[in-house]
Amino acid sequence: MRHSFRRDMIIGAIAVTALVLLPLVWPNKAFIDFTIRGASFALFATSLNLLVGYGGMVSFGHGMFFGLGAYSFGLLMQRTGMSIPAAFALTIVVTAAVALAVGAICVRLKEIYFAFLTLAFQMFLYSLVILWVPLTGGDQGLRGGIPRPSFLGIDLADQRQLYIASCVLLVGGLILMHHIVESPFGYTLRMIRDNATRAAFLGVEVFRIKLVAFVLAGIFGGIGGVIMSLFVSGAYPEFANWTMSGEAVFIVMLGGISTFFGPVVGTVILLLLNDVVTRFTEYYGLTLGAIILLFALGLRRGLTDFLLDYWRRSPWVLAAAKRGR
Repeated sequence: MRHSFRRDMIIGAIAVTALVLLPLVWPNKAFIDFTIRGASFALFATSLNLLVGYGGMVSFGHGMFFGLGAYSFGLLMQRTGMSIPAAFALTIVVTAAVALAVGAICVRLKEIYFAFLTLAFQMFLYSLVILWVPLTGGDQGLRGGIPRPSFLGIDLADQRQLYIASCVLLVGGLILMHHIVESPFGYTLRMIRDNATRAAFLGVEVFRIKLVAFVLAGIFGGIGGVIMSLFVSGAYPEFANWTMSGEAVFIVMLGGISTFFGPVVGTVILLLLNDVVTRFTEYYGLTLGAIILLFALGLRRGLTDFLLDYWRRSPWVLAAAKRGR
């Protein structure tokens, strides 16, 4: 396990270095903006896949943590004047506390009941955002921008430095989540997904494991919201609406649920489709929905799930497996 984590850290360091150097070779502002948005949504979608792909818990309300992260961080920066690292750390605490309270109720339920109860909690948060105008700004969102004071020589008001910070958060978050799913905890979570009754019979505390997974997913989803709030210098009700959860589910289904990097691939596909479709037609929802429908009907699974299955069924892999026997 320690060797695997060290390997992930080395790969992560290489990935961050490559991402940091890329704008020097290709100084494109659109690429920088795309990557920051991609980092936000990739963390958000991958955190949802901790529940869906590894825990078998389909959440229709995961967007509540994206919105909670964005609003908590924005309000802390606007109202308290604290440093960005302090606000970031406190946002994680707030998100974890809310996830713990919500999860303690939701994870007791199964399948569709779990899914719709998480959606109910998200709609409660969305209503709170809309109605608590003095605090949240209502349907106008947090107005006046988010202060981004420099710390340790880092100025996140500079888009290039925000890009680097987003890349570090993305790679760091992915490394941590990968370590979680490859740990004994991750394999226990898979056991519960496959057969919770058998896991309980073997002595696994099913409720506790599922609750920890729910809290971890909420924390990483909230970090995605923090990145987005820094990118747009604000927080808006759409971040906490059910449509945000829908986008995360789309991303996970598009990229694949059985591979760790499936949601990252799904994020890139969805954002590219979004940017391309909006350039050529005003019927964004209809066109994008048709493309995703054709994609789903053609592959009948996420892209990485399809490619992994194709690889496993390829003649040379099957021949190698026979030789191994």
